[in-house]
Amino acid sequence: MPDKAPKFEEALKKLEEIVKKLEEGELPLEESLKVFEEGMGLARFCEKSLSDAEGRVEKLVTDGEGKRVRVKFEEEGER
Repeated sequence: MPDKAPKFEEALKKLEEIVKKLEEGELPLEESLKVFEEGMGLARFCEKSLSDAEGRVEKLVTDGEGKRVRVKFEEEGER
């Protein structure tokens, strides 16, 4: 059975489209609320996907002796 869950990239693209629609301010109130709710669900999905990916990367990082070490991801401004 194929996986019906959206992929991160698809969810992010859809979220960006939703933000653009809401920023335009042309939707009626009820439609805005519906679109906002969808966007919040996508935002939670994306946040969880990123958190899960970070956890997987942390598990894969090892030190020179083969021991796992925790590595903090750099913040955008720290690079």
